[in-house]
Amino acid sequence: MAANAIDQTRRMLSLVTYLRERPGAHVADVARAFGITEDELISDLDVLPMCGTSFRGGDLLDIDTDGDRIWWRNPNALGAEAAEPLRIAADEATALLVAARAVATLPGLREGDRQALLRATAKLEAAAGEAAGASSRLSVTFESEGGVFADVDRAISERRRLWVRYYSPARDELTEREVDPIRLFAVGHTYMEAWCRLSEARRTFRLDRVAEIRLLDEPAAPPELELRDLSEGLVQPAAEDPEVIVEVGPGGRWVAEYYPHDSAEELADGGLRITLRTPEPASLRRLALRLGRDGRIVAPDELAESARSAALAALAAYEEQSAHDGQS
Repeated sequence: MAANAIDQTRRMLSLVTYLRERPGAHVADVARAFGITEDELISDLDVLPMCGTSFRGGDLLDIDTDGDRIWWRNPNALGAEAAEPLRIAADEATALLVAARAVATLPGLREGDRQALLRATAKLEAAAGEAAGASSRLSVTFESEGGVFADVDRAISERRRLWVRYYSPARDELTEREVDPIRLFAVGHTYMEAWCRLSEARRTFRLDRVAEIRLLDEPAAPPELELRDLSEGLVQPAAEDPEVIVEVGPGGRWVAEYYPHDSAEELADGGLRITLRTPEPASLRRLALRLGRDGRIVAPDELAESARSAALAALAAYEEQSAHDGQS
């Protein structure tokens, strides 16, 4: 499963804490918990031993695996038990200051933690001297969904229910629902996995499609569910779900961004041939109407014909309204 640099950085930071608290953890269990493949986890483990309290060596993380279990040989290297005080060079101070300022902008950071980080950053700036000036000319930003991320994170930590107004691209509509959040995770975009009280089922919500969100006083009480293994991808349609093929021109490439799909093949005109599965193929008629000349449903035949009929009916209604407006 592909991941961008931000996803991998967040995951590896979490891995440090996760592995320190679980000596001898099984590779399969850790990979499942982080929603990645075992090969991706081993790749992360190959990088972590290069990290530590100094960029030039010293107390590097001593993490080892035999392919089945993972051990951290020196878990105290980053803790209060470390024997020697931390000494950093100018380039290390610059990197730390840039990273600290970036982390302080994360929406999921609790205000108390943010203030503590800002105080630590101020002390580091004072100690760094000229290096602090150099770091101020650099910046790193994270993609996020602002207050939505913060509210979901708070709801999870406080075990509270959420009310959300959510946009569904498959139906092209906003729905209101109450959900019991289970976890946040990132796969290209940031998602919330939750128990939806409207559908009485587990659902996944993309945070940038949440139009409005509110924390409720009711406690969250999702049923006991096994966390999904995301190593095969976020979208795992059922085998019985009908397959739909849509061809879009250059102006309709956004469909591959907003609609989960099995494949997207490049076309000679710059468009895409998109294959997807959905339990409700009829809902894609709205997609055909939105695309207009920028795309068409190719298969199945009955859905393609239904979409054409809907488009003709819409056109006829538009022409009738235009004629009526011209006479009045």
